This record gives sequence, C-alpha cells and structure tokens, in this order.
Amino acid sequence: MSPRTALRYLLMTAVTLVFLFPIYWLFICAFKTPEEIFASPPVWWPQGLALNAWTQIWRDDDWKGVVNSLVIAGCSTAVAMLFGTMAAYSLARFRTGGEHLAMWIISQRLIPPIAIVFPVFILFAWAGLVDTYLGLILLYTAFNLPYVIWMMRGYIQDVPIELEEAALVDGCSKFGMLFRIVFPVVRSGFFATAVFTFVFAWNEFIMALVLTRTQVATYPVIMAGYFNPQFTQWGRIGALSLIACLPVFFVVALAQRYLVRGLSLGAVKG
Repeated sequence: MSPRTALRYLLMTAVTLVFLFPIYWLFICAFKTPEEIFASPPVWWPQGLALNAWTQIWRDDDWKGVVNSLVIAGCSTAVAMLFGTMAAYSLARFRTGGEHLAMWIISQRLIPPIAIVFPVFILFAWAGLVDTYLGLILLYTAFNLPYVIWMMRGYIQDVPIELEEAALVDGCSKFGMLFRIVFPVVRSGFFATAVFTFVFAWNEFIMALVLTRTQVATYPVIMAGYFNPQFTQWGRIGALSLIACLPVFFVVALAQRYLVRGLSLGAVKG
C-alpha cells in the first residue's frame, strides 16, 4: 500500500470516528450513573451497566412516544407517497396546472412551520383533532406532499414515454400502467423519497409540541421534557435516543440498495 493510499484511509477513518462519536456517547450515557455522566474528567466507559434510565423510561411509559412517532410517521409517509406519486404523474405527463404549478407546490414546503402553527392549532381544536393520530397524520401528509410530488415528478419525467404508449396499446389502463410500468422503473427514486419523507415526519417537533398532550405525544416532545432549568436527565435522553434511532436505522438498512441510485436519478430537473 502506497503512503498516499494509507493517508487516505487514515483520513477516512478519522472522519468516520468523528461522526460516530455522538452515537457512541449517547450509547454510554444511557448506561452511566449520574455521577459518571457529570464526572470531570469525562468517564469514557462506565464501570458497570446502570439500567436506571431504561427502567424509568419503561415505568413512565416514555417508550410509547417512539411507538406514536412510528405510527404517525409511517402512516403519513404511506399516504403522502401514494397520493404524491399519482399527483406527480399527472404533472409530469399531462402538464396539469401548467408549467409553473410544480414550482408553486414545492414553494409551499418552504413555509416555516412556526408561522402557521397557531392557526393550525385553532383549526384542529375546532375540529377535535388535537392530540389524535388522525390530526398529526393529516398534517404531516400535507407537509410532505410537496416534497414527494416534486421528487417523484423528476423521476417520472425520466421514464421513456414509449414504455407507457406500448402498455396502452396492449390494453393496460392508466392506473395499471402507473403501478405496473412506471413504478418498477422509478422504484429506486420512490424508496429514496419515502425514506427522506419518513425521516422528516419522524423528527418533526414544533407541530407535535403544540398539537399533542399525552395520548399521542411523539418522542421529540417527550425528550424535550427531559430538559429543565434544575436538572437535565442525560441518562434518559441517551436511552430514548437509542430507542428512537432503531426504526430509522432499520428503514435505511432496508432501503439502502435504492438510496444511492435513487438520489442519482434526474430528480433535480425543473
């Protein structure tokens, strides 16, 4: 191995360790005692595996926040991908709304959530959707639809129109053509978009903070309660963070074969 190659591997290893260190620190904080967490100099590895933070999360039902986030993010992603893909196909093939509708749709994603959170709260309170699964699923679907439509429109535009014309000649319906011809071709882009849509919904905080109370509080809302002026519960933060990372790692692991190829397709075309 040449010195240049060795130096390159050394730099890559150093960068990888820098990015992995926060995950490592979360992991060990979840198993440290309070004395070890606040020790100076830092304790790089605990003397024993303290499970106090894990038992507190289980006893106080804080783990249910991860379940709530999983239900809300999963359902909103599925609905957004279904309707967003159909809307993207309409924009890509039928020029629905003209040339500028797609740009107008993606511009809605740029609205800061804090600017509309209180009008949304008033509307949801009137409709009885505060602290409900349905309320957050509808809201996250509305927020993610512009992103899904914009991304899927770019992928669908890369599909040769001749494939669809051949399917129509063979008697395939429009919906059949979409799910049997177009979807297999843009599958990589579809799953890449779904992963990012899921992560957006999974990490959302502002709307969940305002629109939830106790029944469907998501894990970011529950974790925010661990920070207070008197004491920060770093052990519980580390434990809940590890639990919350597992679904994201699982989703990315399942879709990793599609991510690189999907992101390299022509999704950035205007």
